[in-house]
Amino acid sequence: MEGDRNHTSVAMFILLGLSDEKELQLILFPVFLGIYLVTLIWNLGLIILIMINSNLHTPMYFFLSSLSFIDICCSTSISPRMLSDLLRAEKTISFVACATQLFVAALMGMAECCLLATMAYDRYVAIGSPLQYSALMVPGRCWKLIAAAYGTGFLSSLFETVSCFHLYYCGPNIIQHFFCDVPQVITLSCSNPFMCQMIVFLLAITVGLGSLLFILLSYGFIAASILKISSVKGSAKAFNTCASHLATVTLYYGTGLTVYMHPGSSHSVKHKVLSVFYLFFVPMLNPLIYSLRNKDIKEALKGVTKTLHIYLSTNNFWTAFIITVRKMEVRIVK
Repeated sequence: MEGDRNHTSVAMFILLGLSDEKELQLILFPVFLGIYLVTLIWNLGLIILIMINSNLHTPMYFFLSSLSFIDICCSTSISPRMLSDLLRAEKTISFVACATQLFVAALMGMAECCLLATMAYDRYVAIGSPLQYSALMVPGRCWKLIAAAYGTGFLSSLFETVSCFHLYYCGPNIIQHFFCDVPQVITLSCSNPFMCQMIVFLLAITVGLGSLLFILLSYGFIAASILKISSVKGSAKAFNTCASHLATVTLYYGTGLTVYMHPGSSHSVKHKVLSVFYLFFVPMLNPLIYSLRNKDIKEALKGVTKTLHIYLSTNNFWTAFIITVRKMEVRIVK
């Protein structure tokens, strides 16, 4: 504890984590380590695949690579800390580290909301105005849309973090969660949290639910455009281009709304389990959803696999050839 009444007196917080049982923590560590590694490998692999394959250099895959980057950052802001806490007796986190974790997690969460709305707009333009798609979704505009998503996430997260940690914390420092989340941190404040709660609420409405409303509106126009397509094959093809994004939106907002708008206690075991699914499983499943239903990604992956196989086979051939030549040289010398 440090400072006086006009300054923050809590120097660190204590994270209770998922469980107090040591045996369960030792079981959970390899499980969550595996989930984190799979999340990194799948999302990073998808980014690299999009970068090296020229057929995937389109706005849709550009936004998809940005989504994978956000998922990596979001998972990395929480997973390493939680994994280390599973092996430690004292799960303490400094005031600054807690604020940083909250800021990064909120930034990526808000940015993902905006990015999903941008991807919905991209699908609307592709289906509603296919002839004008190339002219409308030029690289410069795509970069601006990405910058707007990150900028909105940054400003929203900044307001949220500053308002939360500007409160006075005079003693209670036990966070009933495995990471620094806004609702749990605010409850520890000794000052009136009304203004902070209002800021968080307004940001959730304008950015979070506002993005969801934009997505629903976009899909309304998309559905109207699909109904105008005369052929069944064309309608099915148009729908398939949106299926992966629609699944991602449903998974992200479905779990997110369940976590943050659940009427039960935010300290309950059920709330923590839902948070685990929202923060760990969703980033891991996103690249899988797009890979399973996307023909272009499957073809690109087959091409990379084939090239790698040829490369390895060629290397094995030359290695065997060099070894054979050296054996012959040894025999000649003898």
